[in-house]
Amino acid sequence: MGMLIDFIIHFDKHLIELINNYGSLTYIILFLIIFCETGLVVTPILPGDSLLFVSGAIAAMGGLNIVVLYFVLLIAAVLGDACNYTIGKFLGHKIGDNNRFIKKEHLDKTREFFKKHGPKTIVLARFVPIVRTFAPFLAGSSDMSYHKFFSYNVLGAIGWVTLFVLAGYFFGNIPIVKNNITLLGLGIVVVSLLPIIFIKIKSMLSNKK
Repeated sequence: MGMLIDFIIHFDKHLIELINNYGSLTYIILFLIIFCETGLVVTPILPGDSLLFVSGAIAAMGGLNIVVLYFVLLIAAVLGDACNYTIGKFLGHKIGDNNRFIKKEHLDKTREFFKKHGPKTIVLARFVPIVRTFAPFLAGSSDMSYHKFFSYNVLGAIGWVTLFVLAGYFFGNIPIVKNNITLLGLGIVVVSLLPIIFIKIKSMLSNKK
């Protein structure tokens, strides 16, 4: 567990090591991480926002091809949510809330999102860690039609991957960042907070109407 936490906290440094050690195979590793983070309801702790942002920044530095990276992560995000939806559809009712592998508070938080935003939760959840992992699972277990889910799934994946990868790419092109990789951590925090702030402001404005 300690190694996993260290990997998540210092993901920027570890990703550079992966590129140096595995070259093009890094794309497969990144695909698997995003697929598992979005597709397996038991792995919400895996890096999502930080992976997209850091990989985009490193692409700007020449370590990865930005076009290949973008589509690899986009496909992983779409397939991950689709897998999670399928798990929820066939196993959601059997798993229930009382499961040692799934925290009930995470499910409750996601249900609140669904009550407030409806199907749009599939899109908005992309920008909220933890909820991102549980939203497609609950969509499947609540019998949302796959046709409706798929549309929101693709829209959310495009928005999520585009925002974080391109933010990282443009941030990584700043000269001071290229010479000081630790500034990526600050960039991750700033960009990760933007969608949450947007949702909060939108919620406040809606309550005033």
